[in-house]
Amino acid sequence: MTAAAPQFETRLALSEEDLAAAQHLRYRVFVEELGGSGDMVDHAAQLERDRFDPFFDHLLLLDHARPGGLREQVVGVYRLLTDDRARAMGQFYSADEYDLSALTSSGRKLLELGRSCLHPDYRGGEAMYQLWTALSEYVAARDIEVLFGVASFHGTDTEALAPSLSLLHARYLAPPELRVRAQDSNFLQMDQMAEADLDRVAAMKAVPALIKGYLKLGGFVGEGAFIDHDFNTIDVCLILDMTRLNEKQTRLYTRPQGAAR
Repeated sequence: MTAAAPQFETRLALSEEDLAAAQHLRYRVFVEELGGSGDMVDHAAQLERDRFDPFFDHLLLLDHARPGGLREQVVGVYRLLTDDRARAMGQFYSADEYDLSALTSSGRKLLELGRSCLHPDYRGGEAMYQLWTALSEYVAARDIEVLFGVASFHGTDTEALAPSLSLLHARYLAPPELRVRAQDSNFLQMDQMAEADLDRVAAMKAVPALIKGYLKLGGFVGEGAFIDHDFNTIDVCLILDMTRLNEKQTRLYTRPQGAAR
C-alpha cells in the first residue's frame, strides 16, 4: 500500500474506462490469485468480464493516494443488479447456480450482489467498510428489501470444507420464505457433519471474512452449496433481509468504518 494515508472515494462506474478498471481488479483477484477462468476472460488485457456486466451497476472504491492511473487506484469493487435490470436481462446472475424462486416470487424489492473483491493491500481494514457504507446508501435510495448473492470458499476440496459448510447449515440456514436452493447440476449437501461433532471455533475461522461479515449482520445461507469448477470455488448463497436487521446490526451496516462473486 502507498505510504500516504488512503484518500478513499466510492462511486458508481460512469464510463467504459471505469468498468475496465473494475474488471482489471477482478482479474487480479479471481483469475491470478484464485485461479478462476471463463469464456470472456481476457488474459492479454488482464480483464475478468462476462455477459452480465452491461446490466449491473459497478460500485468502485478508489484510493487517490495510490500512484498510477485509474487501474491502480480502483482497489475495491462490488457488482449490483436490481430486480428491474434482472428482468431486462432475463435472469439474475445467481440463477445459474441457485433456484431463486423463493425470492423472485416474493414480490419484494431485490438487489443481487456479486464480484466483491479488494486489492490485497486493502484487506482487513477500512476499505471493506467504505464499500459497505456506499452500498447501504445505494440500498436506501432504492428501497431495497432483500440483498443476496453467491460468495465463495476457495478451492473445491469438499472434505476440507465440510466443517465450515456444516456449521453454516446448522446455524445460519435461511427460513423457508427466503431459502434458495443450489441447482442440482453441481449441488453439494452442506450438512455433512453433525453440529455436535464440530469444532465450531475452527470451523468458523475457516469461513471467508466476507461471508462472516454478512452473518454478523444477520444474514442467512441458502440450502446446499454449488461447486464452481471454472472459478475453482465452492459457493454459498447469502441472503440479507433488511427488515430483520436489529438496531445493532443496522449500525454495523451503516456506520463508516475501515470474494462475493
